[in-house]
Amino acid sequence: MKKNKSKQIVRIALFIGTLISLYFVPWPIVKAWILPLPNTVQEQVDKAADYGFDGIIVYVNKKENQSEYYTSGYKNREDKIPTDPNSLFKIASVSKLYTAVAIAKLVNNGQLSLDHTLSDYFPELEKRIENAHKITVRMMVQHRSGIPNYTDTKNYWVHPKQNDEERLDLILDLPANFKPDTDYEYSNTNYLLLTNLIEKISGKTKFQYIKEHILEPLNLQNTYGSIKDVDLNDVMSGYYVGYPNDLKTVDNGVMLATAEDLGKFLRALNDGAVFSDKKEQEIYSSIYTYEHTGLIPGYQTIAKYHKDIDAVVIQFTNTVNFDGYNWNMSEIMYNRIVKIVKKQN
Repeated sequence: MKKNKSKQIVRIALFIGTLISLYFVPWPIVKAWILPLPNTVQEQVDKAADYGFDGIIVYVNKKENQSEYYTSGYKNREDKIPTDPNSLFKIASVSKLYTAVAIAKLVNNGQLSLDHTLSDYFPELEKRIENAHKITVRMMVQHRSGIPNYTDTKNYWVHPKQNDEERLDLILDLPANFKPDTDYEYSNTNYLLLTNLIEKISGKTKFQYIKEHILEPLNLQNTYGSIKDVDLNDVMSGYYVGYPNDLKTVDNGVMLATAEDLGKFLRALNDGAVFSDKKEQEIYSSIYTYEHTGLIPGYQTIAKYHKDIDAVVIQFTNTVNFDGYNWNMSEIMYNRIVKIVKKQN
């Protein structure tokens, strides 16, 4: 009798445990993942609102340079302006690809050494950033410096800083997160310091250097260094869940580009056209990746080249929520689009 009672208690406990686990299952993700794959990219893009996005732009560049554009939702939801495939978009951390290419070019030209340290170039930071005398340029490019990430400081996105000096001040005199080159941790501070380095070595702003050595040779005329340099009417609005205002006017200090311009850059990065010679490409390959994602309030970007089908696929979505499944939904949308492109190929 007691044995049967014990079994019954175990069954009830398992049942309750199952109910609890089901409560925590991310059902929106499960639903988006298991739904049948549409036949066309446009059909998938048309589901953006179901994924929680106000607007989406997708750019696909296939072999033989055939480009296709897909959109749904709103460029501006307040005015009900439909999404425009030629809108400028804040590409956030995807700009690190351009920065890394600039570093490779300066190294190739003999103006910069990957093995020189942070304190070699900025002696004033010797006592303000721990291990500055051991942190090399290579480590900063590869996020292996241990320097704390300024965007991880408490409430950063509630009150973002307006310039690089203010951003750097957030981490000065803080202890390192780990000893140089012993671990990996993504840190925007690395690329802030690399920006300062490019400007110190070249004597130009980072974007001016990128414009002259990357954008102009590739004839990319719709890529910009700041929200201050563009007509706001050309910029896709950005939204944060629970915050009522349009975020496109906020100066995050990030680059903007059309999906087409970003797609052309990504193909040039992967086929080598962005590099002046093979040595420069080898330098780049030794320090950084050939694809990237970007995320700031209001703007999500996924930019990848798919070698197996020789296709560049860019996705912009303009609704962000740092809580919940927002980024996961963006990735599911992107992966389903890539699957459709592969099936079409």
